[in-house]
Amino acid sequence: MISKKKSRIKARLRKSKKDINKKIKNLFEWVKGAEIIELKDCEVEDDPVRPELDNEFRTSYGRKIYGVKYNNEIHAVMCIAFTNKIPKTIHELDIFSRDAFLQSATRDQKIGKIAIAYTVWSNKKGGGKLIVKEVFKMVKKTNHLNRLITLSPLTEMARKFHLNNGAEEVSVNDDTQNFEYKL
Repeated sequence: MISKKKSRIKARLRKSKKDINKKIKNLFEWVKGAEIIELKDCEVEDDPVRPELDNEFRTSYGRKIYGVKYNNEIHAVMCIAFTNKIPKTIHELDIFSRDAFLQSATRDQKIGKIAIAYTVWSNKKGGGKLIVKEVFKMVKKTNHLNRLITLSPLTEMARKFHLNNGAEEVSVNDDTQNFEYKL
């Protein structure tokens, strides 16, 4: 009698484990069909990190907005600026990216040596990790960019996200923190 109950419990556990694994697989299935694209603008009010930055800021002086597109919908967004120095504030990011942009006009049109990811968000599970991975690949392929650094808010959530995705902490500032994804 007891062994029958144990057998049933084990069978239920196996079935539950299979169901959970299937649900996890389905949860991330969308990632396979997703693509990264450059966006002309984004819904800034959806940005939980830096909603105060308008689309003009995000796209001027060589700054770019990338999105993860799946089924004609954008599921994750990352904004990047290109600089020659690591900024500690949004104000420095603005100054450094303007400077790098203006320097590139007299050179080879390649802006900056450092890609600065200053905001990333996702409305679908796995989207944040996917966009970081894909932007990392894009930066790695360029000839002029030699670093991928973040300008992240000073939160534990941002810290855990970047450390869990392979970044190293570069500095902790008054209101921000910087992480580096090694190329």
